[in-house]
Parts: sequence; C-alpha cells; structure tokens
Amino acid sequence: MLGRDIAAGIAHGARVTLMIGLTSTMVSVFIGVTFGSLAGFYGGWVDDLLMRFTEFFQTIPPFAMAVVLVAIFTPTLLTIILAIAIVSWPPVARLVRAEFMSLKSREFVQAAVTIGQTGPRIIWSQILPNVMSPIIVTASLMVATAILTESSLAFLGLGDRNQMSWGYQIGAGREMLRQAWWMATFPGVAILLTVLAINLIGEGLNDAMNPHLRGRKG
Repeated sequence: MLGRDIAAGIAHGARVTLMIGLTSTMVSVFIGVTFGSLAGFYGGWVDDLLMRFTEFFQTIPPFAMAVVLVAIFTPTLLTIILAIAIVSWPPVARLVRAEFMSLKSREFVQAAVTIGQTGPRIIWSQILPNVMSPIIVTASLMVATAILTESSLAFLGLGDRNQMSWGYQIGAGREMLRQAWWMATFPGVAILLTVLAINLIGEGLNDAMNPHLRGRKG
C-alpha cells in the first residue's frame, strides 16, 4: 500500500524475526534451567515453592498472556522478547527438574558430595552437562514457537511498528488480499519454511543426541 518492496521487506524482516525467536528462547531457557535445576536438586520446600510458581504460569494460556503483557507495555522488541520468554519457560523448568531428580542419585553425584563439593558446583559441573542434550533439543523447537508467537502478535498489531518483520508484513497486507495477494502470501511462506526447517533441525538433534534412538538405528 505504501509502495514498499516486498522482497526487501522479507529479507530485512528475517533479521528481526529470527533475532526475536533466538533471544526470547535464550532468556526462557535460562529461566527454566535455573528454576528446574534448583527444584530438582534441592527438593523439599524449594521444589514445592518453585513448582507452584511454575504451575501458576502454566494455568494461563501462553499466547493470551503474551498479548496481555505486550498490550500493557509499549510494543517494542524488548517487551516482545520478554513477553515470549515469560510464557515459554515453564516446560523447560519441568524438563530440567525431571532430569535433575533422576541424576542426583547417580554414583558420580554421590562421589562429588563425598569429596565435599558444594551444591552449586555439583549442579554446574556434574549434573547440568548431562542434561544439555534434551535442553538443546527443546530449545531448537522453542525457537520455532517463538517465531510463530511473534508473527501472531505482529499480525494483531502488537508488534514494533518501527521494525519490519514477517508478521508485520502479513498484518499490513491482510486488507489487500484480493488486490495484492502476494503482500501477505510471501511473508507467510517465509514463516512456514523457517518453522519447518527449525523443526527438522530439532528432530535431527533429537536423533543425534538420544542414545536410545542411536542404538535402535544401529
């Protein structure tokens, strides 16, 4: 409608869309790993407190909560990243908690306790390296979800209007579908291909890092 180049917008919007997906995933993984590792390692009241806090966020639909958070604050790249990260970390926390609870009774952890290593050092140097495989696989899939969430927010007009993104292009072109269908179609195809590629990468990482699947294929 404003005479902008669609191809240039897709190329420039890829930077913003991928940056939001990667950054929000990194923040949510950091929060989830922190909560999950503390809850799984220490247990007791620490586990109860952190898990009740995690369940509070899980009771609210993630996308609805992201819409509310972005609508309350001014829609900028920072607020969008934080909103997506806030609604995405609970599954990571529960995954890490389950892995820590299964690993903290292993012999190498008991040996670290026997030689006098502190709890934070055991978490960081002994258990966390053994939990990285499922975390990496989950994070790769979360990037695709974050891209879809950002595109949905921008489609609803809750994106940063000073930045070009694929969701913003689809939202801007929805009123011109009959006259200029390509304005919304090509950004949508870009989102489809990117999400599909990231999901395939996640499945490949899962096959490569899962010892059970490697043994079955062998």
